[in-house]
Amino acid sequence: MGRVNVMIPWLGDEEIEAVASVIRSGWVAQGPRVAAFEEAFATAMDAAHAVATSNCTTALHLALVVAGVEQGDEVVVPSFSFIATANAPTYVGAIPVFADVEAATGNVTVETIAAALTDRTRAVIVVDQGGTPVDLDPIRALCDPRGITVIEDAACGAGSRYKGRPVGAGAELTAWSFHPRKVLTTGEGGMLTTSRPEWAARARRLREHSMSVSAADRHSELVSAPEVYEEVGFNYRMTDLQAAVGIVQLGKLRAMVERRREIASAYAAAIATIPGLRLLTDPAHGTCNFQSLWVEIGDEYPLNREELLLTLADEGISARRGIMAAHRQPPYAGGPSIRGALPVTERLTERTLILPVYHQLSEEDQRSVIDVLLAPAAVPAHG
Repeated sequence: MGRVNVMIPWLGDEEIEAVASVIRSGWVAQGPRVAAFEEAFATAMDAAHAVATSNCTTALHLALVVAGVEQGDEVVVPSFSFIATANAPTYVGAIPVFADVEAATGNVTVETIAAALTDRTRAVIVVDQGGTPVDLDPIRALCDPRGITVIEDAACGAGSRYKGRPVGAGAELTAWSFHPRKVLTTGEGGMLTTSRPEWAARARRLREHSMSVSAADRHSELVSAPEVYEEVGFNYRMTDLQAAVGIVQLGKLRAMVERRREIASAYAAAIATIPGLRLLTDPAHGTCNFQSLWVEIGDEYPLNREELLLTLADEGISARRGIMAAHRQPPYAGGPSIRGALPVTERLTERTLILPVYHQLSEEDQRSVIDVLLAPAAVPAHG
């Protein structure tokens, strides 16, 4: 058996030809392919408007800017998330305030959000952690009457569904990632979707230095109109090379999610027989794309998380520690972002492990992973 990776993007000849076609066209920067990708993505995600960006972090930054979050405001975020979720509020001078998550999904809930709200809360960022849909409606019912903008960080969420709709469709602002670890990839890249046309228009300007005339429009004219820069903007553009890959990937999304769910089902059947292991499953309110499939390691299991990681590595299997706890990282540890205990976050961070899941994972390789998980359970914990 060769190495079993935790994730491998599903890329092939279609993506190669799409990139080659862009190169042959002579237009490789943000242009017609980006516009086509935005339109296709908005349709697929049931969004009114989509704005392509350089990555998900810049999409989150733009979301906070267009929502009016400013210096000194507070933004409630989960600590149980990649650190970018907490970093984005700091970019606008706001204070990220950490909320705990529920054990079953690793997501914030209306209860954990409510415990973190203050009079200074201007926005809340909820995360579809690992592709597991967050229960958005109760959170919006809490926040909307208070004038608090709810932003959905769906970095991992493409292909997941909430109450029958794509995740992110029920939020006023949603940020997406196309990093290679995600189900749908463009190498790097992101997207901001929104229900408000004025927010979409401003985000389009801001991602391109706030130019009054887009680069694509400027270069399409022999003599272009002079541009005006109405405010300080950013360079958060996606290239047509990336967008061409994204269009192909979007057409494969359904097949990718179906395959990942098959793999998750096979893991679930095996892990259900192993005392001390709990696998992530669909919540009652939606279905997962299983971008990351994590297992929680309990006291009944003979190995702890670090021991199991090393055991898997000895067999050529690459697993990963579970989602990080941002409140333990140097920029936030001991700071104003921590208002109370985060016991579930800390438990999941210490006890979870992400298993290999990708479209091309063979039955043989998955069986090898399962065999490693089963082996310690066959030996008494103190044998």
